[in-house]
Amino acid sequence: MVSQNFYYKIIIRVLFIGISAYVSAYGFANEKYLVGGLAGLFFVVQLILLIRYFNHTNRTIAYLFKAIKNEDFTLRFPKETKEESLNELNLSLNLLNDTVQELYLRNEAKEKYYQEIIKQADIGILTVNEAGHILFANPTMERLLNHSPLNHIKQLQQVDEKLYQLFSVLKPFDRKLVELTTEREQKQLAVKARGITLNEEELLLVVAQDIDKELDEKQTESWVRLIRVLTHEIMNTITPITSISDTIIKYFVKNGEAISSAELEENHIKNTVKGLEVIKNQGGNLMDFVQSYRTLLSVPEPDRALVNGFNLINKIQVLMETRANESGIKFSIDCTPLSLELFIDEKQISQVLLNLCKNAMQSVENTSNGQVQLMAKEEDNLKIIEVKDNGPGIPEDLLEEIFIPFFTTKTGGTGIGLSLSKRVMQLHGGSLKVHSIPNVETVFRLTFS
Repeated sequence: MVSQNFYYKIIIRVLFIGISAYVSAYGFANEKYLVGGLAGLFFVVQLILLIRYFNHTNRTIAYLFKAIKNEDFTLRFPKETKEESLNELNLSLNLLNDTVQELYLRNEAKEKYYQEIIKQADIGILTVNEAGHILFANPTMERLLNHSPLNHIKQLQQVDEKLYQLFSVLKPFDRKLVELTTEREQKQLAVKARGITLNEEELLLVVAQDIDKELDEKQTESWVRLIRVLTHEIMNTITPITSISDTIIKYFVKNGEAISSAELEENHIKNTVKGLEVIKNQGGNLMDFVQSYRTLLSVPEPDRALVNGFNLINKIQVLMETRANESGIKFSIDCTPLSLELFIDEKQISQVLLNLCKNAMQSVENTSNGQVQLMAKEEDNLKIIEVKDNGPGIPEDLLEEIFIPFFTTKTGGTGIGLSLSKRVMQLHGGSLKVHSIPNVETVFRLTFS
């Protein structure tokens, strides 16, 4: 805020300029050239003084902004000057300088704080411009890419040519998996990219993560779960065989020696026959179990072709309609758009959908107003098929178990259906996932890339 003294001086100078201009014009008009000349000279002097007065103020403000631009906050303007009109201006400029300095220091502290967080992050982060210059790379990224410091993506050629090729063509929203082999180790990196704008410059933010550890943990966890299920199934089959065999042996052995035929009792012979029948049945069950395992391992490669989505789910509806009507279950289909096409092995995916629909119908058999929906749609350039029901749902602690081979909650189930379905989807380059809210909805989602 400029003081009143400043305004008064401006007004007086403008009045002097106006009066001198009037007197000069009057003198020349009435041939009083001396008066006109002196008044004209006074007019020019007053105009120069006014310009100098404004220029002094402008230079003062310009000095401040130049200092701020150069991040120099040491510039101070005197509080007491000969020009009292500028004292308040200097005070305001000093206050502005202090405010800007405070904001700068605060932002600098935040920037250092965020940089420290990024440096300590377990994932690699870097930003690169269109020319390939790396503007920032945290220590984790340098460690993952086995190069420090990182200034340009061409440096990655020294690490791995494939890695350089990947980064040179990386675009926003790209997701890549790259296997990096160094002299010391082999890494599998998940790389994600996103476009950002900084100071009107288009940059690419790249995030990389070593997923070997996570894969190892998941693989170990999967093996533990599979072995637990296998152990459970095999023990359930072997335990009766061992028990019955031990009982039968006692019929034919006495004091460590085989007894004669004359000592055999009729009921022992009958029990032996019954026991052998049980052993035979248990052995058959074990063979069926092994055959199921072989089925899981021998899924053929998909024989793909373009299939209309509506025709596919309409066939499933026809196959499930009789059972739905008998159970009083509402079975509906929907395809959006109707022209949706899927590049799939129709036989394999039909079997998967039949299995999922049968499971869904079984889950809603005891539900009032039971409903099963089969939907095909397109989302974010992905083809999706969903099987949805309003049954009791799947407990949260079992969501990760249901896809394990031979795991089942059904009395007569083999536990192979869902794991086989997931294997089929993996061979199609897609995924099978489940989402469940108990007593609200359970959705099995097939996603095709």
